[in-house]
Amino acid sequence: MKILLLEDDYLYKISIKEFLEDLSYEVSDFEDGQEALDAIYEKSFDLLILDVRVPSIDGFEILDTIRASNIATPTIILTSLTDIKSLSKGYELGCNDYLKKPFDMLELKYRIEQLIKNKCFNTRDDLLKICDIYSFDIKKELLYKEDKIVDLTQKETELVSCLIQNRGIYLSLSSLHDRICDNKEISYADIRMCVKRIRDKTDQNFIKNKRFIGYKIDK
Repeated sequence: MKILLLEDDYLYKISIKEFLEDLSYEVSDFEDGQEALDAIYEKSFDLLILDVRVPSIDGFEILDTIRASNIATPTIILTSLTDIKSLSKGYELGCNDYLKKPFDMLELKYRIEQLIKNKCFNTRDDLLKICDIYSFDIKKELLYKEDKIVDLTQKETELVSCLIQNRGIYLSLSSLHDRICDNKEISYADIRMCVKRIRDKTDQNFIKNKRFIGYKIDK
């Protein structure tokens, strides 16, 4: 499990990091809010632990920014703030839990374990796991790369949805054309270009093809 830790008190940060690593968690630690935010966009984390008062960008701003970007990674806020207004702000922005400083390390352990348990029990049936990186929300027709939505056009979404519904099976250009193209002026070349754009937004192996056979997304 990969955890991002943002804490600008060096000794406190090292204590938390060493404790979590002793529990076999992989921890990336930061003291600067902007550096932590950049890392969230560049890498995939299973949990974010964010202090509120840090240099550059505070924990609340980070939380607000990533939730606006549809990054739903579970988040624990660390803070010495105790007033109800501050606590409410964190929950309104989308945090999953609070830890008020100072706290016992065992409390952090139990909070993390509870978040993991809740995440497992709340797995949605309509979110189809394609591989370790990609998943597809069948109901909303949204493609996710880790926790981020892949920005697809309507036609690209229709193509991905069709291939996912027939995962592991090659669909010919003719079959794809009949299934997704209401406008008969769309050519086979347009479909090939659509596949290329999807690969550019994902990776080259996301949609596989076999010459003279067709395209597929693997199970």
